[in-house]
Amino acid sequence: MEHLEIYIEENQDMLYKLLWELCHIPAPSHHEEKRAEFCRRWLEEQGAKGVFIDDALNVIYPYACDKHKEAVLFMAHMDTVFPDMELMDVQVRDGKLFAPGAGDDTANVAILLMIARYFAIYTPKTSYGVIFAANSCEEGLGNLKGSIALVKRYQKRLRQVVSFDGYIDEICNCAVGSMRYQVEVKTEGGHSYFDFGRPNAIVYLSHIIEEIYRYQVPEDGSKTTYNVGCISGGTSVNSIAGQAGMLYEFRSDSRDSMQIVKKDFEELIDKFRQAGTEVTVELVGERPCGVKDSKNPKQKALEELCQNVIWKRTGRLPGFTSASTDCNIPFSLGIPAATIGLCTGGGAHTRQEWILIDSLKDGFGIAADIILAAATSRVYERATVT
Repeated sequence: MEHLEIYIEENQDMLYKLLWELCHIPAPSHHEEKRAEFCRRWLEEQGAKGVFIDDALNVIYPYACDKHKEAVLFMAHMDTVFPDMELMDVQVRDGKLFAPGAGDDTANVAILLMIARYFAIYTPKTSYGVIFAANSCEEGLGNLKGSIALVKRYQKRLRQVVSFDGYIDEICNCAVGSMRYQVEVKTEGGHSYFDFGRPNAIVYLSHIIEEIYRYQVPEDGSKTTYNVGCISGGTSVNSIAGQAGMLYEFRSDSRDSMQIVKKDFEELIDKFRQAGTEVTVELVGERPCGVKDSKNPKQKALEELCQNVIWKRTGRLPGFTSASTDCNIPFSLGIPAATIGLCTGGGAHTRQEWILIDSLKDGFGIAADIILAAATSRVYERATVT
């Protein structure tokens, strides 16, 4: 392990340079081609063998997977929430690096690549195969396409999955599922003066939204939410709107609650249809739940490993949370999984997102410890608060 600490210490500048380059490369969900090609080429230049890009635009480096039946998967998503296809802006001020997507999830991708480089150079012995993946389509309507493809490819071999995403503060050990819909209302429309009195699609859509926001979520100990995130419609100020639409989602960390909300939403839409409103509903995104408070001992062991490593590196004991991440897929299949962040920062999903540059060293060490421990079955002592 001593040479690993030396590697971390001696390669801080290389990690920063890699992060700086990655932050400039645009990567909207479904359009990660430029980042994917950069990551593939960079890994090969560092000596990684067998690197490839799959049909989902995941960059995959399988290490020692031919020697071992079981494997552990480590991933960090390349995509950002921003639609930009031009070079992204990156700035440094007061010890912080500012860039859209800096912490969600570019810093985590950079650290994962640096650990993959360590494996390529030093070829450590492992008890299991190790799969490094810079994956696609975690954000928004990417619908976890990259994670789905990875788990499908390796599912029969997967011992556990760790996703590096976001900040160091918490460990995600439970999946928040979601269902996302495009809802559209259509009417005849017309001229605002000569056809006054005709049904207005915007008004009818507003009635649906009003009904949605009267809904009381299940009170069963789960956390369930809903949101109308976008609305659109109409033609001009002097036209009766003949079309209006919205993007609507609901989320929950409980499968049962998800089914209840889904049933109630379908009944609401059916009520408007029976009253004569033309409403179409299209499911545009779905993320599965896992099992809340899993008693699986392998799941508990992974959670303890992540918690203890973070404690060892930072002196802070992270808590656990539910979230919607790439690990929704392994969670939903009963595969032990966890999502943790490898940097400290703020402003996620805004163009003012930032990370503390000094936090990268802790994240570098956390990722190295977790990956090596999972790959070799090394056990860290239980974390205790003093």
